[in-house]
Amino acid sequence: MDPRHLRELIEWENRYWWHVAKRALVLEVLKRRLPPPGKLVEAGAGAGGNLLAFREAGYAVAGFDISAAALEPCRALGLRDVQAHDMHEPWPVAAGSARAVVLLDVLEHSARPVRVLTNAAAALSPEGGIVLTVPAYPALLGPWDRMLGHHRRYAVRMLGHQAREAGLRVEWLSHWNAFSLPAAAVIRSVERLLRHPRTAELPRVSPFMNSLLLKLAGRERALIRRRPLPMGLSLVAVLTK
Repeated sequence: MDPRHLRELIEWENRYWWHVAKRALVLEVLKRRLPPPGKLVEAGAGAGGNLLAFREAGYAVAGFDISAAALEPCRALGLRDVQAHDMHEPWPVAAGSARAVVLLDVLEHSARPVRVLTNAAAALSPEGGIVLTVPAYPALLGPWDRMLGHHRRYAVRMLGHQAREAGLRVEWLSHWNAFSLPAAAVIRSVERLLRHPRTAELPRVSPFMNSLLLKLAGRERALIRRRPLPMGLSLVAVLTK
């Protein structure tokens, strides 16, 4: 992990609307489709904020990240079952032991996503599942994605194909973050055309805008509870064996 991105995670993951809204959405999906108790494994644990929330929800959590620097903030939160590990290698988890595996915006960073999904599937118990989020719309791939180390943005068909290659099926899927899609599409199209440089940091917003975006995300979650969304800047999915 880029040290700047890790510092940003530590600073913003409990306040910035995108991190908070994504965590709230994933917790809802987990509780509805893969409820605790049980073991939950997060690959790409980052600074540990998500793992802490999953533990508080009732899961026995374990996590790993390719960056050894991520271990210190995780352990500062009281998370002990965390380690540095490459998600492309066989996972340091007993086969068939996980009620849930969580992959939050990590699959797009992999040059071998099927290998990652295959490893995740090996960790799952027979009734377990994978909850993942990925950025949507390959046409929006641009300079910002490349600075973040993204190999791709996902179409629904692409995700389904990779899941099948790993022996998995898409049990449930929705877009999310629909309310920011129009602005993001314009910004990224302009950046791509003009080759406009920007940092890999998330766009800063005022406290008022942060609060407004969180409220919009809450309204969106209420819609997703009733029916998957057909469009949005990201995808959220549940994969099972």
